[in-house]
Amino acid sequence: MSREPKPTIVGGGIAGLTTALCLAPLPVRLLVRTPLGAEGSSLWAQGGIAAAVGPDDAPTRHAEDTIAVGGGLCDPAVVHRITAEAPWAVEQLAAWGVPFDRDAGGRLALGLEGGHGRRRIVHARGDATGQTIMETLVSRVLAEPAIEWIEGAEAIGLVEDEIGLCGVDCRIGEKRVRFPARAIVLATGGVGGLFEQTTNPVTARGQGLVLALAAGAELVDLEFIQYHPTALAIGRQPLPLISEAVRGEGACLVDERGERFAAGLPGAELASRDRVAHAIWQHREAGHQVFLDARRRPGQFFAERFPKIHAICRSYGLDPAVDLLPVTPAVHYHMGGIAVDGDGRSSLPGLWAVGEVASTGLHGANRLASNSLLEAVVCARAAAGSIRASGPFLPPRGKAPPGTGCEPHWGGLPAILSRCLGVVRDRESLERGLDQVGVAAGGSAGGAEAHLAWLWIRAALWREESRGAHYRSDRPETQASWARHLRQDRSQAFLPAAPTPV
Repeated sequence: MSREPKPTIVGGGIAGLTTALCLAPLPVRLLVRTPLGAEGSSLWAQGGIAAAVGPDDAPTRHAEDTIAVGGGLCDPAVVHRITAEAPWAVEQLAAWGVPFDRDAGGRLALGLEGGHGRRRIVHARGDATGQTIMETLVSRVLAEPAIEWIEGAEAIGLVEDEIGLCGVDCRIGEKRVRFPARAIVLATGGVGGLFEQTTNPVTARGQGLVLALAAGAELVDLEFIQYHPTALAIGRQPLPLISEAVRGEGACLVDERGERFAAGLPGAELASRDRVAHAIWQHREAGHQVFLDARRRPGQFFAERFPKIHAICRSYGLDPAVDLLPVTPAVHYHMGGIAVDGDGRSSLPGLWAVGEVASTGLHGANRLASNSLLEAVVCARAAAGSIRASGPFLPPRGKAPPGTGCEPHWGGLPAILSRCLGVVRDRESLERGLDQVGVAAGGSAGGAEAHLAWLWIRAALWREESRGAHYRSDRPETQASWARHLRQDRSQAFLPAAPTPV
């Protein structure tokens, strides 16, 4: 293992791997907790990459759909830039070897998902898009001599000296190892493992947010957590996902009576995810069971169109062409995260963030389906360019003090967060959760995760309205005065004052 200072990426999903490849041939270090390509939300992504590449489409239309879903909190400049670069992202991945699905004429086969006004979802091997892209990128990383990858490395702290950030502390087995770095990229993924029901790996516990918070970086819009409407309700964790693309091919939501209860939504089952998840939550709260009915459409073509989902369903004794599939909303994606600029730079010099851990301004209050893989690829290139321009990478000065960051996980957190940060929230449950988390954060049991959770709940309590993925039953209306972001940092973790609106 090299100990020279070099740009260091924490996380090995699509965002992290793409950043490394875009940095090469500059020497770069990649720190991953598991064998390269063995774990992560990217690997499980069934949806594809949204890109306006069809003859009836344009990046401006893609941007309009993104902004319409984002609840008034998208950054229009960011949205237009990323959607304009979407065709490049598909071309670059194809050039690296990703075998995107094509029609008989050799054109990209385009799918439809909720909130999109056109077919613009590009897939690879059907519903195995994430796995296919990951396999391709891993093979490219392994073949690139400029990339040093270190497996089994769990980042536990960021380190500063008199100049600024100078390294990453990791736990490798029983050892604590420090890797020098002046440019650090957090690409650690999401937060679903902090909840009782999620489609994410249970190891996705907001590690990047904790590391950034402890180091002094700003976080933004923590309250916006997207619940995927159709996780397979089979009583395990994580819950298998039934891609929105299944509804894009004609599957519908029904209850135990066969009633299509979501048909009245604008766009019906292909309404934005927040609306569909809310409709399912309400129907379940009213005592009904909820199912996805794919028996007629895609019906007999289900196994061909969605082989991975079909295999999952069959493993639980369900045949999508014959059986109704029980579904429930589950934590899927975090729109909030580390506040970054258009090049992925955080408020802390020397720290970048890409992928789900970052909040770029693309998603606003509610992510448009299949924009996340797009964001990961486009923003990885931008971050790599910014890092290249930030050198030279000086070695650490003197003996840097111990870094601060992740601490042992708190087992009690998922139950608390699931109760107060669900599909529907209210002041009473939020205040109760804040009290419970505050006690743990003030002691040793909760650790850094509890500090993050305190800010998280505080943001949801402070936003006294409903917007996008944040729905307050006691404040059901969207308020024009709340069309603003909430930024937080470690200085506010135990203050009674609310996050500073900007």
